[in-house]
Amino acid sequence: MSSILAAALLAVAVVQASPTLFGRQSITALTTTQIDSFTSYTYYASAAYCTPAQTLAWDSNCNANAGFKPVASGGDGDSVQYWYVGYDPSFKTVIVAHQGTNPSEMESLVTDATLFLTNLNSTLFPGVSDNIEVHDGFRDEQELYDSPISFPSTYLNCHDSTATDVLAAVEKTMSEYGTTSVTMVQAITLLDSVYLPLWLPPGTTFQTIGYGLPRVGNQAFANYVDANLHLTHINNEEDPIPICPGMFLGFVHPSGEVHIQDAGAWAACPGQDNPSTQCIVGDVSYIWDGNLNNHDGPYNGITMGC
Repeated sequence: MSSILAAALLAVAVVQASPTLFGRQSITALTTTQIDSFTSYTYYASAAYCTPAQTLAWDSNCNANAGFKPVASGGDGDSVQYWYVGYDPSFKTVIVAHQGTNPSEMESLVTDATLFLTNLNSTLFPGVSDNIEVHDGFRDEQELYDSPISFPSTYLNCHDSTATDVLAAVEKTMSEYGTTSVTMVQAITLLDSVYLPLWLPPGTTFQTIGYGLPRVGNQAFANYVDANLHLTHINNEEDPIPICPGMFLGFVHPSGEVHIQDAGAWAACPGQDNPSTQCIVGDVSYIWDGNLNNHDGPYNGITMGC
């Protein structure tokens, strides 16, 4: 069966998953082979920080996946994050990547008390329950900076501004290369992972891989992701971005966390927002316990950036 691989290569009324669930499912260490299987996708996530001209030429650090065939790219790195779409002949998959963010600006934005949850665009997300809400903050925070920030005004607005362009590029790539496989990067691509299955042919399957993923939506959103997607979100050491926005604001992480520990081991953490100290919520209880330098990596030796 064809597959769409979404590498969401890009982020306290306390909400916790059931203690019974954590009791039944133990935290396990990934093998070296399992860790290395993410390497190509990590390079794709890093390349999303490159300009459209660079990704269309596939130069700079893009050479790590030298066989990649770029099809479309866009964004300005300011109000709209860079993004690109193309084809990986080794994995026989379409790659969809969105730029990540400057973590020093991201921390302020995702911790601001004015953040709120809102419904998805019913035109782009037909049939999705009104109970599902996602992040729609950050807009006012742009005024606090002397120069434009690299993160868009909102997850939702940024996704909505690029959604149809990305869909058109994915459809073109699928048609041109005879595949139905796609890879997506960063928080916005988690929304892409909900959006694209509503518009692409039945039988397409999806996998999402996120790096330093902040919380994107509410409990209903997290449950929807768990029920409909195959998500892995990788957090590096004491990166504070994945614990934002706070659970007290109603935000919840879907399942699928992998936490890179200080000694270098990768731990698979079951459940939503696992509170174990081997996982990000337990390891970084508060923002001031975190280290923003960990946000960009390294992820198995790879640091995010063009």
